[in-house]
Amino acid sequence: MIGYATLGTNDPEKANAFYDAVFQSVGIGRLMVFPTGAVCWGINWGVPMLAVGKPYDGAAASAGNGTMLALVMDTRAKVDTLYAAAMAAGAACEGPPGVRGEEGPQAFYGAYFRDLDGNKLCAFRVGPA
Repeated sequence: MIGYATLGTNDPEKANAFYDAVFQSVGIGRLMVFPTGAVCWGINWGVPMLAVGKPYDGAAASAGNGTMLALVMDTRAKVDTLYAAAMAAGAACEGPPGVRGEEGPQAFYGAYFRDLDGNKLCAFRVGPA
């Protein structure tokens, strides 16, 4: 159902460098650069993507309290890798990688961080190690 999500930034150059580094760590690249300077990253056009750019209305971008974007990974190792890349690129930790709840066939393994604009993201994998 979800085609893409967009996060706002006040510094596109810095945000694009951050997301290039974070996503490159798990093999995700840019799919499109818009004339406005916004960038869209993804695995391919057939799955949900993430765009980052300045708000359309020209007002300052701000992170929503309680708003979070979750990025599904196919292995726990990729959760760890993406989180480490985010920390190296200047993200703020909102919860290190680990199992939330019970270990088992539907275990939730996640890591939480805020990007350079304060947007909260989670990298996660559901399933056993």
